[in-house]
Parts: sequence; C-alpha cells; structure tokens
Amino acid sequence: MAARVLTVAQDGTGDFCTVQEAIDVVALGNTCRTVIRVSPGVYKQPLYVPKTKNFITLAGLSPEDTVLTWHNTASKIDHHQASRLIGTGTFGCGSTIVEGEDFIAENITFENSAPEQGSGQAVAIRVTADRCAFYNCRFLGWQDTLYLHYGKQYLRDCYIEGSVDFIFGNSTALLEHCHIHCKSAGFITAQSRKSSQELTGYVFLRCVITGNGGTSYTYLGRPWGPFGRVVYAYTYMDACIKQAGWNNWGKTENERTACFYEYRCFGPGSCPLKRVTWARELIDEEAEQFLVHTFIDPDPGNPWLAQRMAIRIPFCA
Repeated sequence: MAARVLTVAQDGTGDFCTVQEAIDVVALGNTCRTVIRVSPGVYKQPLYVPKTKNFITLAGLSPEDTVLTWHNTASKIDHHQASRLIGTGTFGCGSTIVEGEDFIAENITFENSAPEQGSGQAVAIRVTADRCAFYNCRFLGWQDTLYLHYGKQYLRDCYIEGSVDFIFGNSTALLEHCHIHCKSAGFITAQSRKSSQELTGYVFLRCVITGNGGTSYTYLGRPWGPFGRVVYAYTYMDACIKQAGWNNWGKTENERTACFYEYRCFGPGSCPLKRVTWARELIDEEAEQFLVHTFIDPDPGNPWLAQRMAIRIPFCA
C-alpha cells in the first residue's frame, strides 16, 4: 500500500500550518504509513501522537532547520491535551509525546526549551511505543531530555544533549553512531529495569561522548530501577566522564543488581581499571548479544527494523 503524504508549512503553502493539525487527521487504528513532511521552521507547540495512531513518519530536511519545541516542566504543564491523556509530572511534560507504534522521525529536532535553572525535569520527547526509529535527529534539553519509556527503539546518527539523567526510562533501545553531549555535571543515563527477567536496556554502539571542556564531571549512568542495564561498546569517551564511571544513586543495594557494562571503549574518559568494582568490562562472548540489531529486533520472521530502514529514504528525498 502506498504511503499517504501530508505537508506542513508555517507560511500556509502546505496542507497544514502546524504539525499537530497533521497528526490530528490520522485516524485512530491507522494501518497505512502516513508521512508528514515538515518544512523548515521553529514550531512552538506541544505535540501528541496518541495510542493507535500508528505508522506515522515525521520528516524534515535537516534537524538544524526543522525544530519542534515547547517548554513544559514536571511542575508546570501547558498542553492542549487533558492530563488524563498525557499524564502529569515528568511523564506528562514532554514537548513531544509519542504513544503510536511504528513511529519514524528523520531530520527533526525535538527540544524542551525550559531553562536549566529552576526547571527540573523537562522532557524533550517521551516515547511510549513499540518499534520506533529515529534517524539524524537532535534531542535538546537539560534534565530528562530523552524519555525512552517503553517499547523498542532504534536511534542512528542522532545528537542528544543534557545534564541530569538525560537518557532515561525502561525501553529496549539501541543507539548507533550517536553523539552524546554532556552540558554540565550529572548522569547520562537512568535506565529503570526492575527485574532480571526484563529484557530492557540501553546499548550505545559506536557512539561519541563529549562535554563542555571540563574534566571528570559526568557519570555514564545510575540505576533508576535496581536492575538498570546499560552497555557502551566501541564508544569514544572524552575527559568529561568521571573515572569511577557509574553511580549507585545513593543505594549500595543497587550495586548487587545493576548491569552496567563497557566493551572496547576508548578516549580519555575510558578508564576500565578505575571504574567502580560493581561495573565491568564485557568479554567478547558476553558482548555479542549487544552488538547486533537483534537486541531490539529479535524476531527473524518479522524484522521490523529492516523494514523501517528500507522505507525511510524515499520518504525524505
């Protein structure tokens, strides 16, 4: 079935003037890929992709020129949707909230423009949906920038910045060839796996971690849930990463259950011999499961990620 294409332009030359208007016309229970082409501009509006509005693609020309931004914080939410739909607190404060499955974004910036001082949690995007993919996108904020809450997600060639817990949640996510930028002291990840039976976790594969020029001021992560699982593999770490690497969130009991791993990372922030004793370097056999797309796409009979990668190029040409 051919994709349906909608266009958004603030100057009135598209089908719609706002991105939310385009999302609103997609039917609940949608089964047809709907591509929303977003013309360059800064779109200041909270966005919500509801449950069952599946198979939506947001496509821009470049992330620098196509910015979706809003300023909600956990303590102050201004949204066109009722709180009973989007939630409250950190859960409901995303500038963009995606709950429709099989979502794709390419060449888009997702931003929470709330200032660092006094804002606290301020999510740029919350993803509570399965089989979602982001290509060449930017995620901008300070605390809690990227909320990968639930489902399976793939991010490639993306830029993510923040300070405290700025990649967090309990999804199963693979971030490949991404640039992670630490704006100030804090923690990159806060993964919230709650039991050893859950298959969730974050894998950073062939990524780059940079900071603002300081030395040893940021942790690779801390466990929001007691079994939090994060893997950095073949990743460059600059000097902003603390030598200890990982933080137990003030709970020594987390040290017995958190699964924090590194594999063949490099750079001045990669210090395997100086890491906390309860995190470790993987051996080759242990690392294999985290180095392939099957970590987020385990069903060879229905490979969702291969399908996403096959359809993305024509839609953004």
